[in-house]
Amino acid sequence: MNTCLKTNDGLDILRSVMTAFNNGSISEMIEPFDDQFTFIDQALGLEFTDKQRLKEFFEKSRELFPDTAIELVSTYECGDNIIAEWRVTATQVQKYVGLHQQLRISFAGVSVIHIEDERITHWSDYYDKSTSWRMNLAGFFTEWIEV
Repeated sequence: MNTCLKTNDGLDILRSVMTAFNNGSISEMIEPFDDQFTFIDQALGLEFTDKQRLKEFFEKSRELFPDTAIELVSTYECGDNIIAEWRVTATQVQKYVGLHQQLRISFAGVSVIHIEDERITHWSDYYDKSTSWRMNLAGFFTEWIEV
């Protein structure tokens, strides 16, 4: 017997978060997160439980990779849990002795999300950090790792 109910409420919340990020609307993106939440970027080893810090993380991400786009590839919803497969494309500009080199980035990942009462209470991202070129992003937040 399948105990998963398909309400699509969680998928609507997920899609709104992804759309807000793609539009650069970081405040709108983090609005659906509950006051008591955990966001974990497993690849970078970062964990956030404060909305302001999460907002700064995503703002820095947009600053370093301004044309970032996230495409949902597939989703699975079971009760209050969602598993989302996605693909990120972006451009990183690297500066070398006055020259600018643009590096096109594309990598796939998975998010595992838990939603209670239409609020995100847990979000974990999983992807290969070596293909994401995001280690410089992690450097801005390593002192913020919350244990």
